[in-house]
This record gives sequence, C-alpha cells and structure tokens, in this order.
Amino acid sequence: MTKESANTTPLPLPINATTLLVILLIIAAFLLGSLTTKVQYLEKSGTAQNTQAAAAQPTTPPQQQAPQQPTVNIDKIKALFNDKNITFGDKNSKNLLVEVADPSCPFCHVAAGLNPTLSAQMGDRFKLEKDGGTYVAPVIKMKEMVDSGKAALVWIYARGHGNGEMGTKAMYCAHEKGKFWPVHDKLMTNEGYTLLNDQVKNEKSKSQELANFLSDVYDASAMKSCLESGKYDNKITEDVATAASLGANGTPGFFINTQNFAGAYSWKDMESAVK
Repeated sequence: MTKESANTTPLPLPINATTLLVILLIIAAFLLGSLTTKVQYLEKSGTAQNTQAAAAQPTTPPQQQAPQQPTVNIDKIKALFNDKNITFGDKNSKNLLVEVADPSCPFCHVAAGLNPTLSAQMGDRFKLEKDGGTYVAPVIKMKEMVDSGKAALVWIYARGHGNGEMGTKAMYCAHEKGKFWPVHDKLMTNEGYTLLNDQVKNEKSKSQELANFLSDVYDASAMKSCLESGKYDNKITEDVATAASLGANGTPGFFINTQNFAGAYSWKDMESAVK
C-alpha cells in the first residue's frame, strides 16, 4: 500500500436525479395519505354533528286547520231584526238583506256608490255605470228593494278600516230620529271619507267637527250631544261581536237571506240570490 492510499478517506457516492425523484415521491405520497385521512375524519365528524343537530331540531307540528266558519241559517238572519240593531222593512219579507260595513272603509264606499272619486281610484272593475263603467253599487239596489217593500235590511258595524267608530255612532244617533240614510249618504261621499280617516277618526273630542259636517242633514247641536253622551259606545262592541258571529271577517260583507257575499260585489253578481 502506498502512502497516498493509506491517508485517503472514501467519498460518499453521489445521488443521481432518479434516486432523488423516488425519495420525493415517497415523501409526497406519505403527506397526501396523511391529508386524505384527516379530511375523511373531518367529514365523518361533520356528518355526525349534522345528524345530531338534525335530531335535536323539534319536529314540525302538523298544519292547523283553518277555523270553521259559523253556520248561518235563516233563523240567525231573522234574529238580527230586533230593536237594538239598525233595521228597515219587515223581517218576514221573502228577502232579508244584511250589510256589514265601516264608514271609513274604502270598499264600503265603493259598495255604497256615492263616492265616484274613490271608485275611480280602485280601477275599472269598480267604475260606476253612471260614469261609463259596469259596476252596480249593491247598497243602492238594496235600499230600493226595501223602499219598494220587497226586502228588509239590517246594517251592522265591523272594524274594516279602523277609523269609523264616530261615523257609526253618528248613524246610530240619526237612526233614532229616522234619519239614518241622510247621515249615511253624507258620510259615504268622498268628503265624508276624508273627514273620518284624516280628521275625526275615533276621537270623541272631534264630535263638533263631525256634527258640523252633517249639519245640513241633521241638527248639529243634537248630533254633538248624542255623540258626546257615550250612549252608543257599547253598541260598537256589540256590532263587532255580531259581525264575527256571522263569519264576516272584513268589510263590506253582505248576506241575501243566507247567501254570503264577502266583498264589494257588483249587484249584477248578487241579484240572482234574490227571491
């Protein structure tokens, strides 16, 4: 052995490109396997949590049935024709008519046929015949039937718009003196609609304003005194209960005998129910 070979330490073999690539692939495969395992674990954990959360949710209760409408027979309609209510005509008539209304309700004004301004705003369907439309106001036709002795009518208040209590009390007061229709008709004009909804509303303190508005059809002093007496405060509540007992949930509502017309029907769609 030479001196040179005795003192030389062998060098490590060089790593070629192929070997390095194999090592990197092994490391990548290990990391990918670890990541896949972790994702699978998280998915299983999330599924379990979702299942537990769904189980914790309360079950949806079965749908409730709509409340059953009251049965309205002819005896129930006849019972409305008493001394407490606003009635016209003979309760033994072949045709018994019921109007459930609110003088502050826009569609009650349409049905009354005395507010062409409001009727026009509701669209062509409610344009009055006299103004070139096809709508025939049922209240006018019902009154004609009563006046000709062919029917009897009862008028019942319900909260259809929310501002009609003082106007209704004015009609109660007028009915005492046989002047329901003049006061009713005055209130069912566009001026009456505006007064009730924008000024008077349900405020007893506005009784003078209401009495003044009605002064051309009813003595203002007598009307103010009646309105401020509170004598018809309870009648409002009674009428609302009566309307509910008939299944009248909105205004206007009509009955021709036992046939119900809920809404501002044209008389053309109602007259077939007349006997």
